[in-house]
Amino acid sequence: MMIFQDNVIKEYLKNVYFITGTPCGGKTTISRELARRHNLFVYDIDEQFPNHQKISNPAFQPSMNKVFQDADSFFGRTVEEYKKWLIDNTREQLDFVLLDLIRLSQNRIVLCDCHLTAEEAEKITEPSRIVFLIKEPSNLVEDYCNRPDHQGFNDFINSASDTAKAKAICNATLKSLNEKPYKDIKGSNYYWIERTCNSTIRETVEKVERHFGFVTNSFNMDALEIKKVDKDTDLADKLICFVENFSWEDVKEHMSEVLRTWAFTDWETPFAAMVNGHIVGMASIMKTDYYPLPEIFPWVSSVFVTEEYRGYRISEKLIDFANAYAKEKGFDRTYIPSEHTGLYEKYGYRYLKDIVNYGNGRDRLYVREIKS
Repeated sequence: MMIFQDNVIKEYLKNVYFITGTPCGGKTTISRELARRHNLFVYDIDEQFPNHQKISNPAFQPSMNKVFQDADSFFGRTVEEYKKWLIDNTREQLDFVLLDLIRLSQNRIVLCDCHLTAEEAEKITEPSRIVFLIKEPSNLVEDYCNRPDHQGFNDFINSASDTAKAKAICNATLKSLNEKPYKDIKGSNYYWIERTCNSTIRETVEKVERHFGFVTNSFNMDALEIKKVDKDTDLADKLICFVENFSWEDVKEHMSEVLRTWAFTDWETPFAAMVNGHIVGMASIMKTDYYPLPEIFPWVSSVFVTEEYRGYRISEKLIDFANAYAKEKGFDRTYIPSEHTGLYEKYGYRYLKDIVNYGNGRDRLYVREIKS
């Protein structure tokens, strides 16, 4: 078996931009509109499945070659059986997909409409070349079946002898399969957009365009202001309100408590990114983070930018501001943790070592030198 290292795959896929996420997040719609606007080629892995199935081998790709007699046998499986089959199908097809993408993207940009998890994405691409379009994974079947391009699946599931049971099994499977990835994506540093009842194609496409660098930003950076936030000020109250309502669920409760009790000592402080008086992002610099490493400090922490202002490199401005502040306080380096590679290197950080957090998870520690 030939194994390619992650850095080799990333280099050969540097012209591929991945639009992925959870079911009904808008991947197909947004990739087609983006392609139409910029005259780009779309590679849809679902459309390619029949081609890959023809050249697959049951000995090596058993799930891709599994045959079901009818809808009753297909939806008559348990949730775990159905879920395992979907996961194995995606894994088996990925080899074909990667080789196709390497071939097709040699001399042009390719948009890939696909189903990657954050863990898989880390192995094959950089954060700047992927966007996760997500939707809360419940009651997905009706949304999926109501789309004109999914009428084949709609007819198939409605051919089951017990349609309601078939839809229930499908919904339960999709929820079980996507619940954890949905939460992982929202807690990651990857760029993601959640589909809601107020989402529009135009707004979503424009956000993706900015993230991928396909358009010149219309946002005037002169309107951006970053400030140090001091205790018992109007800005501190605004920041508390901002954090209590932002979408970073894994951090919201803890950071809200830190701000309400003002658990900052000495030189520790939060920062706020503001546009026309409204907070659009934040960061902080701290003595400790979610790691039992008291000898390592200062940490640049809680870097967050609200969804509508992502793609403007505001995170970079916040990190630079935090580093300038640390330098004023006499520090010659700062640290930042991450689960991912290729994210903070572009902000001047370099990988230092792996570290273990209080939840016994393993992360990567990055350091940035800020000497004169």
